[in-house]
Formats: sequence, structure tokens, C-alpha cells
Amino acid sequence: MRKFILRTLAVVTLLIVVIAVGGGLAIRHVLKGSLPQLDGELRVAKLTAPVTIERDGLGVPTIRAANRLDLAFATGFVHAQDRFFQMDLLRRNSAGELAELVGPAALPLDRKVRVHRFREVVKQVMANSGPESAALMTAYADGVNAGLESLAKKPFEYYFLRVDPQPWKAEDSALVICSMYLDLQGEDFADEATLGLLAERMPAAMFDFLAPRGTEWDAPVDGEAFAVATTPGPDVFDTRKYDKGTLALLAPVGSLAMREARHGGSNNWAVSAKRTADGRAIVADDMHLDIRVPHVWYRASFEWPAADGQGNERMTGVSLPGTPVIVVGSNGHVAWGFTNSEGDWVDAVVVEVDPLDKDFYLTPDGPRKFAHHTETIHAKGAADETLEVVSTIWGPIMGHDAKGRPLANHWVAYEDGGVNVGLLAVESAHTLEEALRLANQTGAPAQNFMVADDRGRIAWTIIGRIPRRVGFDGRLPTSWADGKCRWDGWLTPEEYPRIIDPENGRLWTANARVVSGEMLATVGDGGYDLGARAQQIRDDLAKIDVASEADMLAIQLDDRAVFLRPWRKLLLDVLSPEAVEADPRRGELRRAVEYWGDRAAPDSVGYRVVRTFRRNLIGQLSDVLVAPCKEVKESFSIAKLDRTEGPVWRLVSEKPENLIDPRYKNWDELLLAAADAVVTDATRGGKPISEYTWGNYNTTSIQHALSRAVPSLSPWLDMPARALAGDKENMPRIQGPSMGASQRMAVSPGHEGDGYLHMPCGQSGHPLSPHYRDAHAAWEEGRPTPFLPGATVHTLVLKPAA
Repeated sequence: MRKFILRTLAVVTLLIVVIAVGGGLAIRHVLKGSLPQLDGELRVAKLTAPVTIERDGLGVPTIRAANRLDLAFATGFVHAQDRFFQMDLLRRNSAGELAELVGPAALPLDRKVRVHRFREVVKQVMANSGPESAALMTAYADGVNAGLESLAKKPFEYYFLRVDPQPWKAEDSALVICSMYLDLQGEDFADEATLGLLAERMPAAMFDFLAPRGTEWDAPVDGEAFAVATTPGPDVFDTRKYDKGTLALLAPVGSLAMREARHGGSNNWAVSAKRTADGRAIVADDMHLDIRVPHVWYRASFEWPAADGQGNERMTGVSLPGTPVIVVGSNGHVAWGFTNSEGDWVDAVVVEVDPLDKDFYLTPDGPRKFAHHTETIHAKGAADETLEVVSTIWGPIMGHDAKGRPLANHWVAYEDGGVNVGLLAVESAHTLEEALRLANQTGAPAQNFMVADDRGRIAWTIIGRIPRRVGFDGRLPTSWADGKCRWDGWLTPEEYPRIIDPENGRLWTANARVVSGEMLATVGDGGYDLGARAQQIRDDLAKIDVASEADMLAIQLDDRAVFLRPWRKLLLDVLSPEAVEADPRRGELRRAVEYWGDRAAPDSVGYRVVRTFRRNLIGQLSDVLVAPCKEVKESFSIAKLDRTEGPVWRLVSEKPENLIDPRYKNWDELLLAAADAVVTDATRGGKPISEYTWGNYNTTSIQHALSRAVPSLSPWLDMPARALAGDKENMPRIQGPSMGASQRMAVSPGHEGDGYLHMPCGQSGHPLSPHYRDAHAAWEEGRPTPFLPGATVHTLVLKPAA
């Protein structure tokens, strides 16, 4: 990596010198050569009829084609024109082939990912695809390669990396879907292994307390909140009995804050005809992801003849470069949005090694030999590296339990049907029921599918495959050796959980539990979000009797600190007059908390103080309470589990002596020390507490992959840094330095002209394009931009080669 950085810095320095002596025009000419052709006509091979590509003032294309195959071709064409490097990173990410492009610095990531052997998975995806799906993916790949070839120069990133872009293959679109699996479910195996170790090493009552199935923050659409288990007494667990060896395992006081939330999450909701003035339904959606340059989504509108010959289909929304589909949006008949479901789509299978031969393991069909696969990882500028992947019939070995038994990863993503382009069928759905059925057959990371139709109806279901579990609930690692526990194919659409047209006319999801009872048993629990965000959205919706798109945006931008209000009260109690008298700095801290503004506002000191106080306590107690697990795995902590809030809040409220950090005399001393730790953090380097604003932490850092390696490129490639309102967790307006709402939209099917859609960065991945960052300000400021593309500014016609 150091050599790569030095070589790249040398190139950048040379560029600056050349510009200074008058050679800048030549370099700019090279870079401009990779800008796309936007107007005129272009003849391309493998197209069956002319296609028109009209771009508006933000570079959003409307693509009109004579058939769906030509539309897929043209979609690939514009994606390659504007975003090929991003597409290349996505396919290489899931294939574990990034080092081949950027060098040895990417080897750790490639090693981690290569164990999944997604290249083999996508070969099976293509082999099992129906002729229509295979044809569409092939047409898309042909379009990508035609779009890449249409550029006078290769995309600018490849000049810096000193490599040539490789052609797109049909199977690469399946790899892009696998990258989304990694992003949305890639940590689920580790989370289940964490729960497994906790269950093995802790008393049952303590496990139930520390790993609750829900808390008072639950806000399901169906059912009620789950209560945290009763606080265990000293007869169950007593931290005061830790010996010196156990105490030595604990992290030093003040050194361990709660890890930043894994579930930045996503929000969506819908209101039916009952809740609008004119009897239409509205879907709102904002998907929360890491935000990089170029942006993950690409806005587009598609038009093509309907299959029945009756007029045209039109689909508008955001697409995922590397795939031929609109991910979320509206087709005039139905509109939909996604949030990550956080259901249980991964099982850690306890593998029982054959006691007679360690090279074999037990299966329902008798002992079977472990499979060994040698993966070769290429790294640019370095020797090839080999990685041995040990696999079972259930999946690769990815860890071991407390007893040393191997754990295999059994994942929907590996299974036949787990990856497909079924979303292509959803885009032509004309009714609510049709959209639900087709969503249930789609092979993609399972999402909460929030849908509305043009008759004012709304519904929720899961889009993506749901396995039929037999013999177990999937929450903890389980042996499948005797066949009593297993997956038995996929559920049929008729077996999927659904909520259709609720009586109150409202539906909402936010990565938390949506349902209860049998529906919850079907979806499972893959680590639901705490639920505070869902609760705030639910309560916001309940205040609106007659909803509009403007109301939807107001909820998406709701940055009120509802969740932290109890923690603020606790901190004010801790900072008592006696405590303030003992240390004047505590008085300044108290004043900041008293006048915090009740929002995650950039200028609020109090919001940051309360947030840090909570996170430090959760990090500390999550370490102290699981000392028996740390005897097996020293880094073990439950701080990353979202519902740890429940037991920790119970502890700081009840203050049980048997569950205190034993390094403190009492809870009052512990809580005051946590407050003092905030003072220390806020005044680090001699800074006054008044500078400890939320905005000084929550300042955007939205970067291009190249600038992360070469910071001198940042002014040219990155979005400007700006302090923004919102937080990464526990409120509707999700916003962190490098993650947040990847788009915000609200749309009523059949009334798309009233909808809005905005996203960060811009349409283009080229810094010389006017559309590289022209959408960014509206996203930062929360200003709505029209859902439909605007007036045509550029028109390009693709015609079949003669």
C-alpha cells in the first residue's frame, strides 16, 4: 500500500508541475475524453431497434426502448458511461478481487470475502436462470461494454491505477447483488456466533436479560412491545465475586465506548386512502447506507411497450449500477420502498467432527469429508496469494464455538434462488397482490417491502427468499448433524407474512421488529434494531390525519432527540448540586445538558454530551457483565448488539449491587465517573466545553475511493465537508459523517408529478461532469427535488449497427 501511495503521489505531483508549466490543457483533454456522449446518434452492435436517451438538467436519463431487452442494453450503456468504476468495485468486492485492481492494501478485505466463493455462486445463478432472465442480463452486459467502448478515453480512475478496465460479464450483475448481501447481511453470522457464546457461558437467566428479544422501545405494526427480562439477582450472577484473573480481562475504565451503530438502518412507511385528502396512497422511503463518491444509486426513468400491447410501461426511481433494474420507485400503478428487514437469513451450523476421523464431519446421510478449496488471490504489484477455504454441505467454516466446534455459515445468498433478477418482474406489476407475489419470489437480500397502489391501498411483506426452517428457530448456533434441524426449501408466496390495508391506514418499518406471533416466527430475528426510530416514526404518523408528500419529508427530517430524553434526565440527576460544587467543570456540563435544544442539531453541545455519556456507559457495562465470555474470546462484548440498551437502562435505573462494575464502590460513583469522562473528552487538548458541539463530530466526510488513498485528491474528488443535523441511530433523520439517507423519496402511484426524490452527490462519477455533485446541496439541506425527470436538456439516440 505504501508503494502504491508513493507512486500515486508522484503521479499527482507530476500532474501539478505539468499544469504549472502549461501542460494542463493536455491532461484535461485526456480526462475529458472519458466524459460520455450526451447528444446525437450512435450506432452500436447487439441492439435490435433505436433507443432514445433523454437527460434532464440533473443528468437523470429517461430511456425509451422498443422492448425490454433493448431497455436493458441501454441501461447498461448509461451506467457504463457514468459509473463504470463504481460497478467494477462492486463486482470485485463480492468476488474478493479488489487487490487485483488496487494492490496489496485490499488483501485483508479480499481474504475475508473470498471464503464465500461468490464467483462459484454466480456461475450457478447463471446456470439456473431462466431464458428470459439470462437474456436480460446478457443484454445489460452488452450495453455496459458498448457504453464503455463509446468513451474516447477509459474512465479516469484507471489512469491513476495504471490498469485497463475489464469487460463486463452477465454474471457480474449477480456479483453486484452479492455485494448488497455482504453490505446488508454480512455481519449476521458473527452476531449469531456472539449470541451463541453468550448463551454457552452465561446462566440462562443472565442470557435472557442481556439478550432481550425486545424492549419498551419496540413499535411493531402487529403486536406489542416485548419486556426485558427481570434483573437477575446475586444468586444468579454477581460481578462482585470476580477474582483477580477475571478483573484483568476487563478493559480499562474509560477505554471502551459503545461501537457505532451497525443498524444505521432505513425508514419506510405508507399511508392509505384513509389518510389523504384525495383518496390516494403515498409511500415514503429513505434507505440508509454508507455514502461514497460516486453514489450507490443512479436515478432513471424507463419506458417500453407493455407485454399485452396496451400502451407503455413507465418505471421511475433509483437503479443500482451493475444491474438492469429500478430498485425502488413507482410504475404508475404500484410504488414501493425498501428497508433492511433484519430477519434471520443466516444460520451458524454447529459442525460435529467425526470422532473417528477429524477429516470427516457428521451429516444426516452419514460422515462426509470436509471439502478444501484453494482460492488464488491476485494483487497488483505483488505475488499471488492462496487461501484455503474449508467447506461443508451447509457452507464454509467461518468460526468455532466455545467448545471448539467448527461453525459453518448457511446463508440464503449461497442457495439456489437466493440471487436472481426477480425485481424485473415487479416493475410491471399493476396490482397490490401482483406486486406482493412477485416480491416474494425475488432473489435478493430480504427487505421490508412497503407498497401502495393507484387505488389507495397499502401493504407490507418481505421481498426476498424466506427459508422453511424445520426443528429450530434459528436464533442460536445449532447442530444439523441428525437432520432434525434443517432448511426445507423456500416458502411459497402464500406462506409469506403480509399486512394489507390496516384499519388505521398506516404502515411503518425501520429495521426493527414489524410483526409478532406466527409471522415473527416465519421471519425470525436476525438482530432487530432497538425500535426507537420506528416508534418515533409511528408517533409522527399518528399526529397526521390528512397526509401529503410534504408531511413525509418532514418526518424524514425529524431530528428530535426523543430517545435520549431519559438519558438526559439521568445525567442531570448525576450532575447534582453537590457534584457540581465539587468540580466547576461539571457545572458547565450541566448547563449544556439543560439547554441542549432537544435535537441532534450541529450547534448543540448538550446533545453530544448526553449521547457520549450513554455510549460510554453501554460500552463499559457491556464489557463488565460478560467477563465469562471474555475468558474464551478476550475481545468479546455485547455493545454492538442493538438491544443492549434494554438491560443497561434497567441497570442504571435500578442500580443492583450485584451487577455493578466491581471497580466502583457504588452506582453513584460509577455514574459520576461516566459524566467526568465526558468532561475529559470534551476538554481534550485544552478546548473549552463550548466547542464540544454535535456538528464538530457529525461533519460529513463523503469521499471517493482514490482520495481515501491519496488525500491530496480530496478537493477534486470529494463532496464538501459540512456539519449536518441528525444522528446515525435512534431517530428518523439518520445522518453520520459518511453514512445516512442514500435517497429520500415520497410518491403516490399515478401521481408521480407530486412526488419528490433526492440523493447525495450526483448522477455522474466523473469530476469534470456538471452532474458530479449538483444534486448534493438539495440532499444536504433536505430540499425536495421532483420525483420525475425534468425537461430534456440532452438527447442521445442509440441505433443498431448497420
